[in-house]
Order: sequence, then C-alpha cells, then structure tokens
Amino acid sequence: MYKVLTNNIKPDYPDVKLQEKKVLNAITVDVEDWFNVSVFKDVFDYRDWDHKESRIIPNICRIISLFNEYNIKGTFFVLGWIAERFPEIVLTIKKYGHEIGSHSYSHKLIYEMSKSSFIDDLERSLSILETITNEKVRFFRAPSYSITKETLWALEILSERGIEYDSSIFPIKHDTYGMKSMPRFPFRLNFTNGNKLVEFPLSTIRLYGKNIPIAGGGYLRLFPFWFIKGGIRKLNIEGKPAIIYFHPWELDPDLPRIDVNLISRYRNYSNLDITEFRLRHLFSEFRFGTIGNVLESYNIQSWPSFEPKDQMAGWN
Repeated sequence: MYKVLTNNIKPDYPDVKLQEKKVLNAITVDVEDWFNVSVFKDVFDYRDWDHKESRIIPNICRIISLFNEYNIKGTFFVLGWIAERFPEIVLTIKKYGHEIGSHSYSHKLIYEMSKSSFIDDLERSLSILETITNEKVRFFRAPSYSITKETLWALEILSERGIEYDSSIFPIKHDTYGMKSMPRFPFRLNFTNGNKLVEFPLSTIRLYGKNIPIAGGGYLRLFPFWFIKGGIRKLNIEGKPAIIYFHPWELDPDLPRIDVNLISRYRNYSNLDITEFRLRHLFSEFRFGTIGNVLESYNIQSWPSFEPKDQMAGWN
C-alpha cells in the first residue's frame, strides 16, 4: 500500500520560481477523514467509523503533490485513529520531508473530556505516531481548537508529555471555540514546574477592535479571497508570520453529503471546489514552511510562570 500511495504523488519541482518574500508563514494540515470531523460527532458513532468510506489516501496524495509542485514543506497534524489504520500515510508525509504532529487519537473535543481521558487519548496518539516514525512527536493541535479557557490545563499536560509546540488556540469569539483575549502571535508559556511550551495561535487581523480570522479552513473557503490575501500580507508587512490550516476533505468536492443543520452544512460543504485554487494562489504569492521552520527565526516572547488552575484570569 505504501508503494501504491507514493506512486500516486507527483515528484518534486525544485525549479519553481516563487516571489521573494522576507516573512515565512506556516502551512498546516489537520489529517482527518471526512467522517471524523466534529460536526458529525452526534451523527456517526465513533465505533462506526470503520464502516465508512475512507477518502483520506487520495486526498493526502493530492496535498503532497501540491506541496511538491510549489516546493513547500508543511506541518501535518495526524489523527491517531487515521495513523493506526493507514500508517503508510504517516510514512509518506515523513518521506517527503514534512513535520508530523498529533491531532489527538479520537478527535474528541477536549472540553468534553476529563483530564484522565485526555491523557489516555493523547498518549495513545503519541505512541502510534512515534512507533510509525521512530521519532519523538513535538507538535500538537487539539480537535476543533478545543483548548479554551476551561481546558487550559491541557497545555501543561502537553508539555509534560514532551510536546514542545502547540497550535490549538484561536484568539477569536466563536460559538464552539476561541479565546478572543489571547495573544495573537507565537508566545512561550513557562510553567511553574519548569516545563515550557510554545503556542502558535491561529492567524487573525484586527478590524474595528476585533480579531477577525484569516487562518484557512472554512475561512479560506467562505471569506472573500482578497480579504484572506490582504490579511496575510498585512501580517507579513508587520513582520509577523501567518499560520494557515486546512483539512484533506476540503479539497474533495465529491464528499458524501450528510443531513445536518443549515449552519453546519454551510460551513462543511460550501466552496470545496475552490480550496485548491485558493491554496495555489497563496503558495504563489507568499512563502510557506513548517511550524518549526517559521519559529526558528521568530523572536518568541515568554509569558510569566503560572498555575493552570488559575485559568489565566482575564483571558477568554
């Protein structure tokens, strides 16, 4: 299967000429199948996932081929459930020089889990990924950005399990996630037990006193494209890196349609046919790389030591 998968990926194109830009932005992929997404958590029982039609392998091939075409390396946050069933996906991501992080094992929202359940889920994910890659996993992203004010305790648990870089916090107001008062750019958390963790919040711009998301995913598909490009350009002019994310299923217009509420249907299915087009334009206009590469040259500011139980008073 691994050979079949790699044979369907287009080769590198090292001669592609991209515009010279000073600021390197991070491109990230949340590796999950179409039925793993949170919007379907009350539709599909977790135990039924194995009976669903998987579309992950062709979509990952498409993404890696696209990255090769533009000579881009990215950070892939892989769901443990996917890695366990399709280890060839993880090996292929590694083969082409991309960073591998954890996206949890079961895609359960952290604020719907106990601390012990979160630890079990995290450790299961890390064990699977590290066994496949024979490398330590240093990156993490929570399902649906579910590290919120109520679940900040998860950050210290991540640091204790060897995670060095997290990208789970969205500094916006949203109906299912977000902390609008959080810092908007990478910062280091210094825990009182001596552990450290770098947080890379999802990208926003300030508009009329509010943080407006430009970070990809549904925002990339649903917002006017000039607004997304203008937001990234604004950050880069200020010397700040943007971080963009998307999912493999967002490049797949032929996804099975599931009857969910109108808002969820709009967020999940709208404009799937333009995702690749918009990514190509971004890759042509801006510089992109892995989270690790971006943070190598970024001056990360530290926040004071704190106890997670304090919940960072005032942040919401």
